[in-house]
Amino acid sequence: MAEYQAVQCGALRLKGVADLGVKKKKKKNKETKKMLEQITSNKQQHEDGGEGKRASIDKRTPAQKAFDKMQEKRQIERILKKASKTHKQSVEEFNRHLDTLTEHYDIPKVSWTK
Repeated sequence: MAEYQAVQCGALRLKGVADLGVKKKKKKNKETKKMLEQITSNKQQHEDGGEGKRASIDKRTPAQKAFDKMQEKRQIERILKKASKTHKQSVEEFNRHLDTLTEHYDIPKVSWTK
């Protein structure tokens, strides 16, 4: 019985359950403070300069910017490729492709009697 004296007794405690009133402290976000400071400084510059333009702050990383740029480029290429052919030309090209395929892709015969 001496081996079992070190065992804790009681109900199980689950993480994330707020029955006991334990709450995690929220971390202060330093980026939001910087953004607020930039916005307030921009407002002051606009008021002092008298310009009517609003500066937008881009929160994306350089990799995200490059990804978006490439996505737009590829989308434009796709549109130009599809617009270069008429429907009739694309159907003819598809039929030529089907003619080159073997009979392996044909629907197999089901009935044994015929």
